Formats: sequence, C-alpha cells, structure tokens
Amino acid sequence: MTNSADIKALIREQLPSILAEDSSIRDFILRTVSDYYSPKQETDQKFEEFKERVDRILDQLERDREEQARKWDENTHKWDENTRKWDRILDQLERDREEQARKWDENNRRLDNFIHEQNQKWNQQYQQNQETLEEIKKMNRQYDSTIGALGSRWGLFSEASFRNALAGILKDSFGVEVVNINDYDPDGIVFGRPDQVEIDVIIKNGLVIVCEIKSSMSKSDIYTFGRKVEFYQQKYQRSVNRKIVISPMIAPNALPVAESLGIEVYSYADSVSI
Repeated sequence: MTNSADIKALIREQLPSILAEDSSIRDFILRTVSDYYSPKQETDQKFEEFKERVDRILDQLERDREEQARKWDENTHKWDENTRKWDRILDQLERDREEQARKWDENNRRLDNFIHEQNQKWNQQYQQNQETLEEIKKMNRQYDSTIGALGSRWGLFSEASFRNALAGILKDSFGVEVVNINDYDPDGIVFGRPDQVEIDVIIKNGLVIVCEIKSSMSKSDIYTFGRKVEFYQQKYQRSVNRKIVISPMIAPNALPVAESLGIEVYSYADSVSI
C-alpha cells in the first residue's frame, strides 16, 4: 500500500515534466494555487509600487544627505571662519601681550634708572646736608663759645656794676659802710684749698651784713657763700648778723640749702631792707 510520503515524493519527481508536457495539468495547478498566491500582474504592480516608495525614500534620503552635506559644509565654513577669526584675535592678543611686556620692561628700566638717579641725588644731598650740618655745628660751637664768653663777661660786669651802684647808694644816701674784702684763705676753709676769697660786707651801727651778688646761684654756690661767712667770722672775729644772697637766677634746689644755713635769698623783684 502506497502512503502519502511516497505520493509526495512521486509528485516532486514527475511534476516538472508533466507541467512542461501537459498544459491542462498546468492550468489546473495554477487555478488550484491561485487562492494562495497573487497573480503575476498584481504582484508586479505591488512590486512597482513598493519600488516607487523605495525610490521616493531613497530620493528623500539623498536630498536629506545633500542638505546635511550642505549644512555641514556651511558649518565647516563657519567653523573655519571662526577659527581664522580666533586665530587673528589670539595673534593680536599675543602681539598686545608682547607689546605690554616690552612697555613694562621699558618702564621698569626707566623706574630703575630714576630710582638710581634719585638715590645718587639723595646721597649727594645727604652728603651736602651732613657737611652743612657739620658747618652749622662748628658755627654753633663757635657761637656758643662766643656767647658764653660774652655771657661770662656780661655777668661779671653786671655783678661789678650792681655792686658798685649798691655801694654808692648805701654810702651816699644812708651813711652805710660798704667794704669789699679780697683776702687770702690759707687753710682752705672756703674752697678746700688755699685761695683768694672775695667778700662784700655792709656795716651800719655795728650791724654786720655779708652780701653775695651774682648773676646766678647754684646749690654749691650757696654752700660756698656759707663757708665765706665762716671764713670772715674766723678771720676778723666778728659775728655776722645777716647773710644775704642777691641773684636774678637761683637754682630751685639751692633754696632749701639757703634756708638751712640761715641765708636770705632775694631774686627777681624781691627787696632788701636795712
């Protein structure tokens, strides 16, 4: 008994030759399979439609490609143009930087030269000022020496003038004896060594006043005056009733010493009564 597999194998083997030889069989088969396959005309039409669609898509893709290529070329052109612009800008910036660096170096050189010149001028001026200052100091020393000498002479002359004027007034107007004693102190009572001692003594009706008239009196001058009074009392064996110092300038630390020694001090507008 023949099975379906054998039949199928026989059909595959004999069908091509049968279709080629027998047109009725060929028509039968075409009618039988027409329900499963589209006719050739319809297939060709669909193929043509598909091909047209594909062509349109390809055309659109080509136009898109060309448009993209155009835009790419434009962008590339713009990019190149911008690149050239930036290159020009960067080149200009580099030239500006180099110019600024050159100017900065030039200004630094000028500043260094200016500072160097100013330092030289300053050193020269400083040297001149030092020389001028030394000249001024020298002149000051000479001036101080001159003023000091004049001051000493003025003080001595003033003391002598005041002493002579006071002696003349007291003698002529009040009948007072004024004695200027210039005696030798062999024991060094006054100065701690033998020396001449000058003392002004005022005597009236047995009253003895020892007076010291000087342009200025220091603390040591007060002590020296006190020792002059002691020398006078020992030398002449006479008691001194009053001890008077007359001076326009009395050192502040000399006043307590004068008070402790019983010395009367008269300065500025102070008055002396006899």
